[in-house]
Amino acid sequence: MSEATTGSSGDDEIVTVNFKVTQAFLTEIDNTWQERGFNSRSEFVRYTLRDATEFPTFDRDELIALLQAEENIREGRTMSTDEAREQFGTDSDE
Repeated sequence: MSEATTGSSGDDEIVTVNFKVTQAFLTEIDNTWQERGFNSRSEFVRYTLRDATEFPTFDRDELIALLQAEENIREGRTMSTDEAREQFGTDSDE
C-alpha cells in the first residue's frame, strides 16, 4: 500500500515515536497489517493514525450506538417506516 506515505512535506523532519502495547495487541496489529497488504508495521500505523486524524468518522458513543442498533436488528427489535415517522416526527414527503 504505497499510498500510505508519511504525509509530510519534503522538508519536514521525520522523527521516531515510541509507545507501549501489550504483546497480544502487537500480535493483533501485526496480523492486521499483513492481512491488509501493508509493507510494514510502521506503514500501517502511519496510515491508521493519519486516517483517524483526517477522517474522524466515529467517536466511541457513535460506535456503541451502531453496535446496539445492529444487535436490535439481529434480535428483531425494529419498527416500520410509518412507526419511525410517527415517533420521530418526520414527513414522508421529505
